[in-house]
Amino acid sequence: MKVAIGSDHAGFELKEIVSHMLKNIGYEVVDMGTGSSCSVDYPDYAEAVAKAVSEGAVERGILICGTGIGMSIVANKFKNVRAALCNDLFTAKMSRLHNDANILCIGGRVVGKDLAMEIVNVWFNTSFEGGRHIRRLEKINLIERKVLDK
Repeated sequence: MKVAIGSDHAGFELKEIVSHMLKNIGYEVVDMGTGSSCSVDYPDYAEAVAKAVSEGAVERGILICGTGIGMSIVANKFKNVRAALCNDLFTAKMSRLHNDANILCIGGRVVGKDLAMEIVNVWFNTSFEGGRHIRRLEKINLIERKVLDK
């Protein structure tokens, strides 16, 4: 699986750890920055990852900023993106199981590295349940088309 990953300065250290973990278990990781802990603007990196997911250049994405909030707000502006802020194992599982989330957002100042690695593991190892949730995703897609196609 090809995965895009991006962070701002507050998520840089955790991005490096998560990226290394994903590569070690066999994922193709596309690092979209930032490249250091020097202050940057999170929308630039959220845009890059969300665009890659939206256009199908990668299957999934991970975004990490201080809280994960800003990244998730930006990412969800893109068509075909379902970005979920998950700072615990339950929301990571449910974001995939019920919402088929394709971008995982994590707060680098909220979640420790061990928990973050568990969240990523759960998120990548949980499949979309389908069933009644397909109808709900179709409704989300209809809303998205109405709003974005204006």
